[in-house]
Amino acid sequence: MRRFLTIIAFLLAASALGNCKSTNLVASVKSPTYAGQRFQRVLVIGMSDNPAIRDDFEDAMANALKAKGVHAIPGHNILLRPKSANKIPDYLREQIKEHNIDAVITSRLVGVKTEVTYIPGQAYTVPYPYYNSFYGYYGAIYPQVYSPDYLREDKTVRVETNLYGTSTPEGEFVWTGISETFNPDPKKVDKAINAVVQVVVQDLQKEGIF
Repeated sequence: MRRFLTIIAFLLAASALGNCKSTNLVASVKSPTYAGQRFQRVLVIGMSDNPAIRDDFEDAMANALKAKGVHAIPGHNILLRPKSANKIPDYLREQIKEHNIDAVITSRLVGVKTEVTYIPGQAYTVPYPYYNSFYGYYGAIYPQVYSPDYLREDKTVRVETNLYGTSTPEGEFVWTGISETFNPDPKKVDKAINAVVQVVVQDLQKEGIF
């Protein structure tokens, strides 16, 4: 088990290299104790303090799983989200039991990394033939435009998604994955959510879980 936890820690610290996609799964781990059981009723929980984003994610993930033949239930359909944190575990157990949930998939924002890069200004080069005469050279150089230097800001959004089976009292770990989205458009949150859902479901399928 210690070796397995070490592998998880190593993979979840990894970053994607050489991938031009804006969203990709940079690490994933499946429990070595997973015996291939199929989950029929999955509860989707978005762990966000923004109700709109949370509900959009739950709907998107549930719809993606339904397309794979899984009965997925968005959390906002059955959870009242009590304000008192110490009531949540017991409340969740009651709802999971009442709705015959055999697995729970959760996602949360892990962090946002911002990198600022200095881009130096550059001058446009003048083709060699213009050097053949003074007036040709002067006429080409005089209106030459220089691109100014500037700072470029890049953001990488990291999301953690976990899958747990509910056959055990505490909920058994099945799978975890870390996705990264490069420079998501704040005006197109639904696009970023769908991209995360897509890479997660693809990996769950590849691992034979769904």
